[in-house]
Amino acid sequence: MTNPIGADLFRYLQSVSDPALSPDGLRCAYVLSWVDADSAEGRSRIYQVDAAGPAGTGLAGADGSGGRAFTQGDLDTHPRYSPDGALLAFLRADAAGVNGVRQVWLMPSDGGEAWRLTSVANGVIDFAWAPDSARLAVVADVCPDDGEVSDSGGGDEPRVREVRRIRYRHDAIGWRGDCHWHIFIVDVHGGAALQLTDGDWDDMAPAWSPDGGRIAFISGRSAERDVTATNEIYVVDVPAAAASSSESESDAVLPEAALWSEGLADVAAVSWAPDGGRLVAAGTAAGGLMVLWQAYLYVLERGRGPRRLTDDGILPCVGYPGLRWTGGGGGADGRILFPGDAAGETRLYALDVPSGDGIGELAAVTGGGELLSGIASDGDAHRIALVASGPAAPAELHIIALDGGAAALGRRRVTSHNDGWLAEHPAAAMEKFSIKRDGWDIECRLYHPPGFDAGRKYPLLLEVHGGPNGAFYDSFVPWHQVPATNGYLVLAVNPRGSSTYGEEFVNAVLGDWGGADYLDLMAAVDAVCARAYVDAERLGIHGYSYGGFMTAWAIGQTGRFRAAVAGAPCIDLWSMYGTSDIAASFGEAQWSARPAGGAEAATQMVDELAAGVDGLAYRLLQRSPITFAPQVTTPTLLLHGEADARCPIGQSEQYFQVLKRLGKVVEMARFPGCGHGFLRTGHVAMRQAYLERMMGWFARWV
Repeated sequence: MTNPIGADLFRYLQSVSDPALSPDGLRCAYVLSWVDADSAEGRSRIYQVDAAGPAGTGLAGADGSGGRAFTQGDLDTHPRYSPDGALLAFLRADAAGVNGVRQVWLMPSDGGEAWRLTSVANGVIDFAWAPDSARLAVVADVCPDDGEVSDSGGGDEPRVREVRRIRYRHDAIGWRGDCHWHIFIVDVHGGAALQLTDGDWDDMAPAWSPDGGRIAFISGRSAERDVTATNEIYVVDVPAAAASSSESESDAVLPEAALWSEGLADVAAVSWAPDGGRLVAAGTAAGGLMVLWQAYLYVLERGRGPRRLTDDGILPCVGYPGLRWTGGGGGADGRILFPGDAAGETRLYALDVPSGDGIGELAAVTGGGELLSGIASDGDAHRIALVASGPAAPAELHIIALDGGAAALGRRRVTSHNDGWLAEHPAAAMEKFSIKRDGWDIECRLYHPPGFDAGRKYPLLLEVHGGPNGAFYDSFVPWHQVPATNGYLVLAVNPRGSSTYGEEFVNAVLGDWGGADYLDLMAAVDAVCARAYVDAERLGIHGYSYGGFMTAWAIGQTGRFRAAVAGAPCIDLWSMYGTSDIAASFGEAQWSARPAGGAEAATQMVDELAAGVDGLAYRLLQRSPITFAPQVTTPTLLLHGEADARCPIGQSEQYFQVLKRLGKVVEMARFPGCGHGFLRTGHVAMRQAYLERMMGWFARWV
């Protein structure tokens, strides 16, 4: 007997992420995360599986899932094999440290006891192995007030927090103050960490040159760093260990870093060419949108301008490692392997690098119809590990063998951590189609309940993604599957502004929130409501973040929806500009339709705000859902994290109070301690409560 997927699914599903292949391609480590049934706390460990054998020959654990636990910590993440294959490094939360900060631990790659390598005060954010397997480049937080005592007395007394810059906090991290990420060199055999970078900016994502003499890294040190989210690529020479140890820490002079990405407005991933003289980077030459939403691959070489290799038909994935320049391939300059998105699907691509200018020849290694959330390759790039999910299946680990080129010799899934639970809770099937509007193809995904009967009438829920430059993918989405397996049709639309459909499409939403994007969504609703099995009198709408904005915007424009659930909505763009952690770096481009940053842009922004009804303030209010609150007739539920710095909870508080005073049907649920991303990373009780309230509201009104 099977059951629908309930709001408690987070307590049972296990998450596979962050794969790492040993240099010889024989082993694959990955992170398995789950919720402990007794404590309801999140847990994660490093698992290992045989990457070389045929299907069915993995290192089967006691549960038959295909992998076995390799570490024994409660919060182990980020596995990375040393280049010689002897050691596995990983991050572990240090229970003895301040607030359980993470440190680098080491253990033999074939098993044994683990030992702690680093003891960094604020913990390690990231690390990368040197080619000689004797050193690590470590990214750690450096705070100028570390170890200081409050001016008001004892160290246990509360302290005043001073703010001197706009970007003093981040929703996913919390208080930043004057803290910054910087790069250190750590010897595997012990010794003090050697600081390599410093300054009033963040340095991250270190990548060692093939000879181990230099490190390329991503840095936010541009002059406009306080009001933009843009980054650059620098390269720094690594001092010899003997030279660094002869100086005291206070006397050491940090090496000077050289800018390599001049000509690019933003970058988000970097890898070395095999010859050590060039870099490949994911970046963009245009200001405005973050590179996360629209990027290209570029070759970077000192003294030359960036050379673009891809067009906007593919969006290189920059949210996880996977970019790799190899010496093989049919191109004159080797081949680049990278994951890329197109139309809400991820593929692994092989790009032959031309010796001159122009777009490289591109081949898809995988077939699409899935979301890839992690990629790793062995030393020769002949074996690839993929973490892949589909519309009806959460992520699992897959292994692909390559023929030395772009052709896959075979693919096999090597883990099955969620198969047993899914057998008892079958997922909803997804239909994908497009509609035409205003010259654009608007792609839609419609989820049908299990046992779907076209002779029946079903209620329909419209789902709106965040961003606005996010996108719905061919992937397993809990807030789609829960209502769909409980009797609703769920319509997930990628209106203009969604990423993975090209630069013109993604830019079309700038300065037009609630305009053509709203009309795209309603046109999709009209198209689906024309089907005989859709009950057009029973419509609901739900969205989170920008999706929450659009939910509130829609009910101020139409009375078609019987119920609305707005998660972490943007309600008043005027007040949000002064309170969000990304108001300058994000809001100025999104709401005023021009690139953010620079003294000229800042002056224009302030002048327009001061101009009131004749300037930006008027336009912001005209595109704010709160302005249309008197027109709302739809029962509305507001769901918001109390610690949200991205869309502060004051947005929902304003809307709730106005709707209440107008006599509308509205309720609000507040989630203590939850930031903007709690639906993905928050405590399981909070995530479950969100879906329970969402489903309860739709059951009541739809």
